[in-house]
Order: sequence, then C-alpha cells, then structure tokens
Amino acid sequence: MADTETTDLTDAEAEEFRARCRAFLEEHATGIHLDGDADVGGAKRMAKGKQFQAALVEAGLAGLTYPTEFGGAGLTKQHDKIWREEQGKFPYMTFELIISHGMCLPVLNDFGSDAQKERFMAKNISAEEVWCQMFSEPGAGSDVASLQTRAELDGDEWIINGQKVWTTLAHLCDYGILIARTDPDQPKHKGISMFIVDMRDPAVEIRPIHQIDGGQHFNEVFFTDLRIPKDWQVGPYNEGWRLATAMLMYERVAIGTGGSGGVTHDTADRLIDVATKNGTITDANIRQELMKLYSSEVTKSLVSMRTRAELKAGRAPGPGGSLGKLFGANIARQTRSLALQIVGPGSVAWVEGSGDEKWSKTALSSFQSSIAGGTDEIQKNIIGERVLGLPREPSVDRGVPFKDLKVGTQKGD
Repeated sequence: MADTETTDLTDAEAEEFRARCRAFLEEHATGIHLDGDADVGGAKRMAKGKQFQAALVEAGLAGLTYPTEFGGAGLTKQHDKIWREEQGKFPYMTFELIISHGMCLPVLNDFGSDAQKERFMAKNISAEEVWCQMFSEPGAGSDVASLQTRAELDGDEWIINGQKVWTTLAHLCDYGILIARTDPDQPKHKGISMFIVDMRDPAVEIRPIHQIDGGQHFNEVFFTDLRIPKDWQVGPYNEGWRLATAMLMYERVAIGTGGSGGVTHDTADRLIDVATKNGTITDANIRQELMKLYSSEVTKSLVSMRTRAELKAGRAPGPGGSLGKLFGANIARQTRSLALQIVGPGSVAWVEGSGDEKWSKTALSSFQSSIAGGTDEIQKNIIGERVLGLPREPSVDRGVPFKDLKVGTQKGD
C-alpha cells in the first residue's frame, strides 16, 4: 500500500492517537443528511465527503500511511488500523471517495513515477481532485482483457479512442485511471498499458446510465481522439494488465473491507430493530434468517480484519481479497430477501415518512454487489485457483495475438 514502517506504537502512543481520532470523529462524522433529497447523481454526498476530507487534512489525519512529500501523514499502518477501528463506530462520511482513495491512490503510490506522485497524490488525498477507474467495456466485462479501447503514441502524446462503461461517478471526477490496448499483436493479457486521463477534456464524453433504483451513479464514457501527455502512462509499457490486476485487488479490499476496522453487524442490527418494532421477530423462521445474516456479517468482518492485518504487515493485496468481496455479495442477497420479508408490503408501497422506502432501494441496489469489482463467478475462480490451488479453467485464446481474436466488435482474421 504505502511505504511507511510497521513499527509498533507504545500503549500510551496508541491510546493518545485513538483519543485524537475519536475526538475528530465525534465532531465531524455526524452522518450525511440530505433532507429528503434523492441526490440522484451523488453530487451532494460527494460535496459532504470532500468537506469531511478537507477537515481530515486540516487535522493531519488524511492519507495516514502515505509519505508526507506526497500529501500523506507519513504515519504507520498501526495508526491506520486504529483509525479504522474508531471510524467503524461512526457514520461513514466518504463512501463516494472509495474508488479515488481505495483504488486509484494506492496504484499511483505503487506504480506512478515521482513526477506523477508529486503532481497528483496530494490533491487526490485531500479530495481536491477525485478519480475514477475505467476498465470495463461493452464487450469486455468479466473478461476485461478483451478490451478494445486503443492508445497510440504520436510524438509526445498518446491518442486514445474507445468506450468504457459502468464507470462509477465519472461525471463527478477530475481524473481517471484507464487501461487501453497498445499492441494488438500481443496476446490479450499483454499489449495493454495504463494511463491517467483528464475527465474534463472536451474529447471525453460522459453519458449517465439510469439505474433501476433511480440513481445515476454509473456512466458510459467515450474517448474521441483524446490526447494526453506521453508521461501520463503509468508503469511499464505493455504491462497494464499486471497493474490492472493489482488495482482490482485493491478494489476488492476496498469493497470487501469498507471503512471498518473491527467486527460489525450493522445491517442485521437494523433489521432486528425493524422486526422487533413490527412484530415479525416472533416468527421463528425470521429469527433464524436474522441469525444467519448476523453470523455472515461477523464472519465477513473477521475476514476483512485478516486482510487488513496482511496490509499492515506490508503485503500487497492478494487473491484473498476476493473472499471479502464475495462475502459482501452474499450478504447483499441475504439482506434483499430478508428485508422484503420483514418490512412486507411497505418495502414496495410505502407510506411517506415511514422510512420503508430505504429498504426498497436497498433491495434494488443489492444486485450490483454481485457485479461491481468482478462478478461472483470471477471471485470464485480466483479463490479456487489462487487461494485453494485448484487447476485453472481451460483457455482457448492463450498465446493468440489479440488482433486475431473474435471479441466485441472485432471479427478476427
């Protein structure tokens, strides 16, 4: 993740820092209140997240483990662990920054040049500039390596043409990390490079995707002769897949562990409260399902704590991050079914002001959990092959030049 030492704090130092974090959170982590506004595109949530992040910077608590020369606090991973433990006890204020801070920032730190780090990291940490991730395409979803967006070098600039899809919050972002095909003569997992792109450039067109839950957080993004500086390529040429894999590992850790550093069971607690108030808690089947949900959330927390402990020990995220991500998707499915049973008709036809509508949105938005960050099937393959050591699935395109494959709109030879 970052280059800070893992030196243990004394008990007194740890408690002093914990008290500092708690005091900050008590003052600033007061929840995101929209006063009934649907906030369809997330702009208000983003503004509140930026405001919270600015306060973190002022308090010296932003980018805890990142070097001070690049805008971080230069502290240890133990500091980060303490912060997460305390943050988990308060409303989560920076959900809209998960991609910018949980995926783009660590990739910049790990693979960016010194010039890139100096230019971009501090403003990313402070949320003055927010970043998005652009991997998926209409013909390259779970099989991202089949992407067709092209980047061609023209003197001191790269020219990018193509399309990305399902780009979260692209409409609110300043910059993005993109992978594009740079050598179609190589097999599909090779010949890919990673780039930084300016989302505000006129050559970038962002179109919102209207979601079933009423939101517009996802987008299609089109690039038409977008020119970026040559030195905005991240990492080695034609090794973008290796960098993208690392970024996906960070993504699964970010999605699978969230902001909490301890054992949590918030969703089960909320549903237990609803069931107690409306009397469904007396149903033995409901109680059994609530206990299953509670157990799943506790288990996911323990898996997340283990993943975070590995990061604290200085290890980069590995395939084990897929466990937390898959747990999260399973919990979303459990919640969807159970919430509709407990809330009943109010989850689909609610009385204004009852609060039941939030469970309808929870049910509708739960489907994305099995897709975002890689489908459940992809996570199971990763766990099977890279965690359990099972044989890889057969591949018919291994070693075949990308230009000869029939993928997306490409017909092959």
